[in-house]
Amino acid sequence: MMYSVLSVCYLGWNPETRARWPGYWLKPLRCRPACFPLLQTLFHIMRFDVSNDEIKRANVPHEIFLTNLIGNHILITVGAGGLAGSFPWVMAIIPAISFGLLGYILWRANRSKASDPWYVMCHWQVCARRSRIFLFMLLLLLVFLVLGWAAHTYGGMMKEAVIALVVGTGILPVMVTVLVLVIVESDALYHANQAKLPVWVVERFPNPEARMIPEERPAQHHET
Repeated sequence: MMYSVLSVCYLGWNPETRARWPGYWLKPLRCRPACFPLLQTLFHIMRFDVSNDEIKRANVPHEIFLTNLIGNHILITVGAGGLAGSFPWVMAIIPAISFGLLGYILWRANRSKASDPWYVMCHWQVCARRSRIFLFMLLLLLVFLVLGWAAHTYGGMMKEAVIALVVGTGILPVMVTVLVLVIVESDALYHANQAKLPVWVVERFPNPEARMIPEERPAQHHET
């Protein structure tokens, strides 16, 4: 199991491996098809014949999401952290920007169903699905922040215990989610440039007129 996880993390992140065979990084999982059908469905991709303009437009949702994850939740967080001691409310700018960008992605994804080409619309739906996951994690963090504040203000809970509770149950899961989504969205941006889509979004939003391009797999070399 550990070998499978490490193989997915290393080979899936390697663009050179993906360029040779996008399905190669799931090879450890394919040896147990009965155990991992859901993962194979989620990570399997298909390539389509689309225009360069559609490819450029399909990059937009992933670029916006990555800007939120890296620019806002990593870079701005680090910069604002130095001012938090003197101006603690400066940290409020981070969730404000995040909720604004996530809200725009969800709104734009819903609008794209009626206004964008099929390939572009599908990438907006992929990004919207992950935005909902991240939005849920941020709302969960806000819930723990409110509960911690109430426990300290009205329940007499020690400040140190409240901080430990908020960090352990709210901030840490959000940090892990950010790191995972940065990797996943970077991979999605790569796929958008390669005219590729996950199978689940193709099945959810079928298009009989879409022209699929078969993947060319390298020849298998057997040792003699």
